[in-house]
Amino acid sequence: MDTLLQFANLVLHIDKFLGVFIHQYGAWVYAVLFLIVFSETGLVVLPFLPGDSLLFIGGAFAATHEMNLGLLIVLLVAAAVSGNTVNYLIGRAIGPKVFNTHIPVLERFLDRAALQKTHEFYERHGGKTIVLARFIPVVRTFAPFVAGVSQMGMKRFQLFNMAGALFWVLLLVLLGYFFGNIPFIRQYLNVIVLVGIGAAIVPVVIGGVWKMMRKDSRGGAVRKPNGG
Repeated sequence: MDTLLQFANLVLHIDKFLGVFIHQYGAWVYAVLFLIVFSETGLVVLPFLPGDSLLFIGGAFAATHEMNLGLLIVLLVAAAVSGNTVNYLIGRAIGPKVFNTHIPVLERFLDRAALQKTHEFYERHGGKTIVLARFIPVVRTFAPFVAGVSQMGMKRFQLFNMAGALFWVLLLVLLGYFFGNIPFIRQYLNVIVLVGIGAAIVPVVIGGVWKMMRKDSRGGAVRKPNGG
């Protein structure tokens, strides 16, 4: 519980933590930001890292000349692209093996038909998914992994991976650069971060719940005549 509270405090006051780190360790902040963005996008077990907030706040510090804007953008784009690539390769390597283990316990939970549907979905909509997922916390961590599991083509994946990374980094860093030091935004940054995360996650959750409810209602409609 203490660890969760400390992490929540870090996310809500990340501008203060980052400012202290810059003053104490200087250029090492670039390595830390690279590592965090790489880990959030590259390691499926770390979807909770505050990537969006870091990009915005990094841009704000670049506006006050505490960080170099060009270097920040280049490193963050490199971290986002390489992170997604590693995540994709992990999914591509272990996905088919997991679905073909022939272990009874796993076969109970893994649906090969669902894997085929996922592959077909990524063939049709994978590009849009990879780009748009950049702006949705948690989803952006799993999207490249699922793309790898579904065997989305490497060249096609990398095209949208790089486009999405560039768009994501440029938008959030430049928003921070131009607006991050406005007194009102600086004062209520933690609230803005929470609203932004909520605005990205809530529609995804509602969509998932809606699909589950529709699936259940259709299932009930099919079962009802048989039971009558």
